[in-house]
Amino acid sequence: MKFDTDQALSVGRAGLLANILVMTEEMLESARNDQWDDVTEMEERRRQALSECFGAPIPEEHSELFTEALAAMLHMNEELISLLENAKAEVAIKRTDQARTSKSLGHYLDIESTH
Repeated sequence: MKFDTDQALSVGRAGLLANILVMTEEMLESARNDQWDDVTEMEERRRQALSECFGAPIPEEHSELFTEALAAMLHMNEELISLLENAKAEVAIKRTDQARTSKSLGHYLDIESTH
Protein backbone atom coordinates (compact mmCIF):
# COMPACT_ATOMS: atom_id res chain seq x y z
CA MET A 1 0.00 0.00 0.00
CA LYS A 2 1.36 3.38 -1.00
CA PHE A 3 0.81 6.50 1.11
CA ASP A 4 0.17 9.72 -0.71
CA THR A 5 1.63 12.98 0.61
CA ASP A 6 -1.54 13.93 2.52
CA GLN A 7 -1.67 10.56 4.25
CA ALA A 8 2.00 10.76 5.19
CA LEU A 9 1.47 14.27 6.55
CA SER A 10 -1.55 13.13 8.55
CA VAL A 11 0.32 10.18 10.02
CA GLY A 12 3.22 12.48 10.90
CA ARG A 13 0.88 14.95 12.57
CA ALA A 14 -0.87 12.15 14.48
CA GLY A 15 2.53 11.04 15.77
CA LEU A 16 3.38 14.61 16.69
CA LEU A 17 0.07 14.89 18.54
CA ALA A 18 0.87 11.66 20.41
CA ASN A 19 4.24 13.16 21.41
CA ILE A 20 2.44 16.31 22.61
CA LEU A 21 0.19 14.18 24.81
CA VAL A 22 3.23 12.40 26.26
CA MET A 23 4.89 15.78 26.90
CA THR A 24 1.74 16.97 28.67
CA GLU A 25 1.72 13.85 30.84
CA GLU A 26 5.38 14.44 31.70
CA MET A 27 4.64 18.07 32.54
CA LEU A 28 1.86 16.95 34.85
CA GLU A 29 4.12 14.45 36.59
CA SER A 30 6.81 17.11 37.03
CA ALA A 31 4.22 19.51 38.44
CA ARG A 32 3.05 16.88 40.92
CA ASN A 33 6.68 16.64 42.07
CA ASP A 34 7.09 20.46 42.31
CA GLN A 35 9.61 20.48 39.46
CA TRP A 36 8.35 23.73 37.97
CA ASP A 37 11.55 24.51 36.05
CA ASP A 38 11.06 21.25 34.13
CA VAL A 39 7.40 22.13 33.49
CA THR A 40 8.41 25.51 32.07
CA GLU A 41 11.04 23.98 29.81
CA MET A 42 8.64 21.34 28.51
CA GLU A 43 5.92 23.93 27.95
CA GLU A 44 8.16 25.83 25.56
CA ARG A 45 8.82 22.66 23.54
CA ARG A 46 5.15 21.72 23.67
CA ARG A 47 4.09 25.11 22.29
CA GLN A 48 6.42 24.68 19.34
CA ALA A 49 5.08 21.18 18.69
CA LEU A 50 1.47 22.41 18.93
CA SER A 51 2.21 25.16 16.46
CA GLU A 52 3.72 22.65 14.06
CA CYS A 53 0.91 20.15 14.56
CA PHE A 54 -1.92 22.62 14.05
CA GLY A 55 -0.29 24.86 11.46
CA ALA A 56 -2.66 23.46 8.83
CA PRO A 57 -6.27 22.25 8.93
CA ILE A 58 -6.89 18.76 10.31
CA PRO A 59 -8.08 16.31 7.64
CA GLU A 60 -11.73 15.35 8.16
CA GLU A 61 -10.90 11.64 8.52
CA HIS A 62 -8.68 12.42 11.54
CA SER A 63 -10.87 15.02 13.21
CA GLU A 64 -12.28 12.61 15.81
CA LEU A 65 -8.81 11.40 16.81
CA PHE A 66 -7.55 14.96 17.16
CA THR A 67 -10.68 16.02 19.06
CA GLU A 68 -10.25 13.21 21.59
CA ALA A 69 -6.54 13.94 21.98
CA LEU A 70 -7.25 17.64 22.54
CA ALA A 71 -9.90 16.79 25.14
CA ALA A 72 -7.38 14.63 27.01
CA MET A 73 -4.77 17.38 26.82
CA LEU A 74 -7.23 20.01 28.06
CA HIS A 75 -8.12 17.78 31.01
CA MET A 76 -4.42 17.43 31.90
CA ASN A 77 -3.97 21.20 31.47
CA GLU A 78 -6.76 21.81 33.98
CA GLU A 79 -4.94 19.67 36.52
CA LEU A 80 -1.67 21.48 35.71
CA ILE A 81 -3.34 24.83 36.33
CA SER A 82 -4.78 23.58 39.62
CA LEU A 83 -1.34 22.39 40.74
CA LEU A 84 0.15 25.74 39.71
CA GLU A 85 -2.48 27.66 41.68
CA ASN A 86 -1.76 25.51 44.75
CA ALA A 87 1.99 26.07 44.37
CA LYS A 88 1.46 29.83 44.06
CA ALA A 89 -0.69 29.81 47.20
CA GLU A 90 2.00 27.89 49.10
CA VAL A 91 4.63 30.42 48.03
CA ALA A 92 2.39 33.28 49.18
CA ILE A 93 1.91 31.61 52.57
CA LYS A 94 5.64 31.05 52.95
CA ARG A 95 6.31 34.67 51.99
CA THR A 96 3.78 35.89 54.58
CA ASP A 97 5.28 33.63 57.26
CA GLN A 98 8.77 34.86 56.37
CA ALA A 99 7.63 38.49 56.60
CA ARG A 100 6.08 37.84 60.05
CA THR A 101 9.25 36.15 61.23
CA SER A 102 11.36 39.02 59.95
CA LYS A 103 9.08 41.55 61.67
CA SER A 104 9.17 39.58 64.92
CA LEU A 105 12.96 39.35 64.79
CA GLY A 106 13.18 43.07 64.10
CA HIS A 107 10.90 43.77 67.07
CA TYR A 108 12.95 41.45 69.27
CA LEU A 109 16.21 43.10 68.23
CA ASP A 110 14.71 46.54 68.95
CA ILE A 111 13.74 45.40 72.44
CA GLU A 112 17.16 43.88 73.04
CA SER A 113 18.95 47.05 71.98
CA THR A 114 16.95 49.19 74.44
CA HIS A 115 17.85 47.02 77.42
